[in-house]
Amino acid sequence: MMRTLSIDLGDRSYPIHVGTDLYASQDGTGSLIAQKVQRRAMIVTNETVAPLYLDRVRAGMGNLPTAEIILPDGESFKTLELLDPVYEALLREGFDRGGTIVALGGGVIGDMAGFAAASYQRGIDFVQVPTTLLAQVDSSVGGKTGVNHALGKNMIGAFHQPVSVVADVSTLDTLPDAELAAGLAEVIKYGFIIDADFFGWLETNMDALLARDRDAVIEAVYRSCEIKARVVEADEREHGQRALLNLGHTFGHAIEAAMGFGTWLHGEAVSAGTVMALDLAVRLQEINEDTRERGVRLLERAGLPIAPPKEMTPEVFLTYMQRDKKVADGQLRLVIPGNIGSARVGSDYDETALHATLSAFCSPDA
Repeated sequence: MMRTLSIDLGDRSYPIHVGTDLYASQDGTGSLIAQKVQRRAMIVTNETVAPLYLDRVRAGMGNLPTAEIILPDGESFKTLELLDPVYEALLREGFDRGGTIVALGGGVIGDMAGFAAASYQRGIDFVQVPTTLLAQVDSSVGGKTGVNHALGKNMIGAFHQPVSVVADVSTLDTLPDAELAAGLAEVIKYGFIIDADFFGWLETNMDALLARDRDAVIEAVYRSCEIKARVVEADEREHGQRALLNLGHTFGHAIEAAMGFGTWLHGEAVSAGTVMALDLAVRLQEINEDTRERGVRLLERAGLPIAPPKEMTPEVFLTYMQRDKKVADGQLRLVIPGNIGSARVGSDYDETALHATLSAFCSPDA
């Protein structure tokens, strides 16, 4: 079973395939992955994913020359230092601009392999093969690549679109429950900011998603990719509408950086950040309590945290938030949700409301 959509970016357009059994050869022509490899492939994966799916992906490559490099697993390894082994492998194997990187893994592998592809010999092709829900619905689509710095998340990177995204949802069968929930935070985000009908669908189908019902998962991944594709088509470099996709992320990135990358999963931090954004929107009178409660309830049903860690203080939040990429001319821009299916990005908010939200969530009794 497969559903395919395209993201229209002119000569950088590419297909997004969602379904099952996508790593196998298609009618004797090689897998969907192999069909986008120019001459040879370097598979970049990690210690967790490799034992599960590397052989399957390699088999689908047919007679294409293939090499691989296996990196440590985890957000804490998403650094410039861990990119060096990727460059070294490409150089040792003699890869030129006709080579293709295959990013087999979750968001960390996709971001790192994509950045390696963007920067190796000033740019080579890469295929996104996401194996986590978060990567399938968010980080594999749109061309954002990069690594973390100790002082901020994703602060070093580049826009570099893949030539294809191959999202085989059967990989989610081996995904830990916490990782599945983390991906659902990004799925729920699309309903909040763009599509009220999708938000309603998620309310109806959350139990099926948590049970990993195959049809429900395919529908959620496909609709999430469809929403993100349309946003990226309209604003590839995040000059306007695409910034809406960062709902909860400014708060969430601060949590990740302050707690140490990998301590909180990205989706967990985004969930807590989204609840904080909803609280801020109530204080700004942009949503009512019923809307806030509807959002919090869905995140809770997904098994996600609805408050930041106790160690966070308003001062720590503000320190890290001021380093966020969405700061412009010293002004912190935030995604402020409106009614379900809408949001805005701006710095024209009452800062006392922001401080009240931070104080409310960081108080000893929060």
